[in-house]
Amino acid sequence: MTYDNGRFVWFELVAKDKVKAQEFYAEVVGWKVQTMEMAGGVKYPMAMAQDATVGGFADPQRPGEPAHWISYVSVADVDRAAKAVDRHGGRRLGDAFDIPTVGRMQPVADPHGAVFFLYRGESGDAPAVEGPGAFHWNELLSDDPEAAVAFYEKAFGYSHETMNMGGGTYFVLKSGDALRGGVVKPEGGLRSGRWLQYVTVEDCDQALARTKKSGGRIVQPATDVPGVGRVAVVDDVVGAQIGLIKPAAG
Repeated sequence: MTYDNGRFVWFELVAKDKVKAQEFYAEVVGWKVQTMEMAGGVKYPMAMAQDATVGGFADPQRPGEPAHWISYVSVADVDRAAKAVDRHGGRRLGDAFDIPTVGRMQPVADPHGAVFFLYRGESGDAPAVEGPGAFHWNELLSDDPEAAVAFYEKAFGYSHETMNMGGGTYFVLKSGDALRGGVVKPEGGLRSGRWLQYVTVEDCDQALARTKKSGGRIVQPATDVPGVGRVAVVDDVVGAQIGLIKPAAG
């Protein structure tokens, strides 16, 4: 078994109408769905890209909970990582729990309210998937990027580097030389205090056309970011927000 501590290794759409969401993503990013039967006969639909699982679809835990994406970060010890989150100003959202054959997980929020899961897989971390349909990047939208970076460095041992994006500074979280995620002040109507996930597409503009055709909404139109790629943000058909990216060549 191998682990890549600090990497975001799983992504989950929490939505009441999972079938409607699955149809949308099949059309927009080309996902297929494979259902895994879990303990107690619970069926868990998973998104497939490049013949690998890249994410899952889960039911809301609270009545009226809006649809949203949530990220899972690999940690060496879930309970110890949760204590670090507490110690540096974040908080636990309920208790840690184990899912047989899957692993141990703990929902938490950072000091500014961004929610994610701490996760230790029972069989190690699956290799990162690349190419169309794979999750390419994970970006924290924060009104106080410097404070957010400080929290993640203290709680998870990340370092960071900065990029000048013209309108402001973009922070890149790292574990050694491995890139883990970005931190930036939101623009263009994006809401602060959350992680925004980006999925790779072959053509960003064509994916936006499919988004509109499938009932989604364009939040930020396709934009070229030098050295990064062509990116856009959309609301899917159930109201969850997701980023799309055609990565830059090389």
